[in-house]
Amino acid sequence: MTTTKLLGIAGSLRRTSTNRGLLRAAQANLPEGASLEIADLTDVPFYNSDLPEKPASVVRVLGQIAAADALVLASTEYNYSLAPALKNILDWASREPDNTLLAGKPAAILGAGGGMGTSRAQYHLRQVCVFLDLRPLNKPEIFANAFAGGFDADGNVTDAKLIAQVAEQMRVLVARVAESRR
Repeated sequence: MTTTKLLGIAGSLRRTSTNRGLLRAAQANLPEGASLEIADLTDVPFYNSDLPEKPASVVRVLGQIAAADALVLASTEYNYSLAPALKNILDWASREPDNTLLAGKPAAILGAGGGMGTSRAQYHLRQVCVFLDLRPLNKPEIFANAFAGGFDADGNVTDAKLIAQVAEQMRVLVARVAESRR
């Protein structure tokens, strides 16, 4: 059996972020034969083509993206759009020759935020995915309200229904990867 390698990337850099909590919930509820690593973006600088070489932190995350069969993008919502940290690493990855790190790669999008649970940010992220040739799942969609319960003080998911939704999204993503291998 081939192992499916997923890479989780959260737009929020806070350790207690509910979006990082969604990634931990995904990590804990994967189908058999799948693994999920969570990328650390805390030391990734903003994309700048004037830099003489890629910083080590960028090389590290780009290596994780290259090794992943699919991405799990946890998008918080800042000012009705996606977080700069998430957009930034996608910008770095898109600069690789021929977009080899992202083109055709399956992705799941989920997020926790205010009243609409990152729906506007996810819409913008889907637009970015079109240009990058990422292949996001259409369903199931996950828009969690981070302020209506369902998360503990450390950002971990405590709501059983939300955990089940995350688990189902991971099942569908792993199935999509399996389909793409055929």
